[in-house]
Amino acid sequence: MIVAIDGPAGAGKSTVARALATRLGFRYLDTGAMYRALTWLALERGVGFDDGSALGALAEASPITFDADHVSIDGQDVTEAIRRPDIDRVVSSVARHREVREVMRDRQRELAEQGDAVIEGRDIGTVVCPHADVKVYLVADSAERARRRVAERPEIGAEALATDLRLRDERDAAQMQPAADAQTIDTTELDIEGVVDSIERLVRERASATK
Repeated sequence: MIVAIDGPAGAGKSTVARALATRLGFRYLDTGAMYRALTWLALERGVGFDDGSALGALAEASPITFDADHVSIDGQDVTEAIRRPDIDRVVSSVARHREVREVMRDRQRELAEQGDAVIEGRDIGTVVCPHADVKVYLVADSAERARRRVAERPEIGAEALATDLRLRDERDAAQMQPAADAQTIDTTELDIEGVVDSIERLVRERASATK
């Protein structure tokens, strides 16, 4: 079974998807980490963020691997490095290129084909896994999303983070569309357990319906 969880930054995707995967005993795939890893490598190699062809070739030649809670690219563990503010600011510029998205989507689909996974990102339910068994789109009001980001990145000012979220939303607008058959969950007033409980019910219902 594939569970697709989409939504904007700060809606709770990563935390919810990881907790849900643990509860269900499924694999957890953070597709955003794949784009972040490529962005990190592009910075290291000096590849321009406006050069879609070069970025696509770099993605093709540098497969990203997941091992437990670790993310690696080009043989290097980048789990911590890809969460830096400088990666936050430019990852959307890398991810917007068609050449990059084609490589990443192929890899993501290969991972999905291994079965039983919770996959989170921007366009999982619409593009990467349109036939996912359960599709969820998480949302939260902008103030709450900004508050969560401040809690995650206290070293960055609240105003700067709010601006960053707004700019990322604008850059990611084309990808941030819920699938027609996705269940939208507003996480603004919900805790993590409440959101995970809601999605787990959808999973159990889907599993029962297909027996």
